[in-house]
Amino acid sequence: MPPLTRWFLRSSLIFFVLALILGLVTTLLREGGDPQVGAVAQAFSPVYFHLFLVGWVTQLIFGVVVWMFPKYSMERPRGFESLGWASFILLNAGLILRAVFEPLHALQPAAGLGWLLALSAVLQWLGGLAFVANTWGRVKEK
Repeated sequence: MPPLTRWFLRSSLIFFVLALILGLVTTLLREGGDPQVGAVAQAFSPVYFHLFLVGWVTQLIFGVVVWMFPKYSMERPRGFESLGWASFILLNAGLILRAVFEPLHALQPAAGLGWLLALSAVLQWLGGLAFVANTWGRVKEK
């Protein structure tokens, strides 16, 4: 199994566990009855979905695609390795930024935090584009 695949798959498993823990904690806090605690828990709901969908599902799919799709060429069986790593780094940097700053922005809206959220979205988008660019040539007929 290639190193990039291992990194995608291990990261996906870590984010899966984090999403499950966050989902459990936010549910318990919302059910506690304290409106202020419930508001804090609500601020973490988008983080839960991002950890689950981008962190776990997307990275699991990306890792399997890197590993299992047909070869790009004999010289570069998995495409351009630097582009693959760029995809991994950009996707995870954007996800971590979002996980940190989205709840902070929801609880105390500020212009600086809004720009960090926009940056997180751009990083994730660039990571997705890098993945598509690196994978496109591997989608072909036999």
